[in-house]
Amino acid sequence: MKHYLFTIMQPDGDPPPPEVLDPIMRDVEAFNDELRAAGAWVFANGLHAPSTATVLRQQNGQVLMTDGPYAEGKEHVGGLCIIKAPDLDAALDWARKLASVLPLPIEVRPFLGEV
Repeated sequence: MKHYLFTIMQPDGDPPPPEVLDPIMRDVEAFNDELRAAGAWVFANGLHAPSTATVLRQQNGQVLMTDGPYAEGKEHVGGLCIIKAPDLDAALDWARKLASVLPLPIEVRPFLGEV
């Protein structure tokens, strides 16, 4: 089976209030439970704000470290999910289920080769 990455894009700013976010997160956890039951779940988790990031890059033979995100933008990677699926169509079916409970853009990309 191939592995696929679901990248969840989140708008910059504070998260929604608990009365909005809590039901969404319950639905996301139910989605993760469904993935686990189907044997498709590999890993999923959210990320801290981009301000917690450290970026490393090679420049003039040295590795430089800087705080914060690499690029400024109106949205950032808020979380990710890695699944196993026989093909892209099956991965997209799972992504549709996630998109139906999580009102954020989700990018689906296959990993290179078999993992």
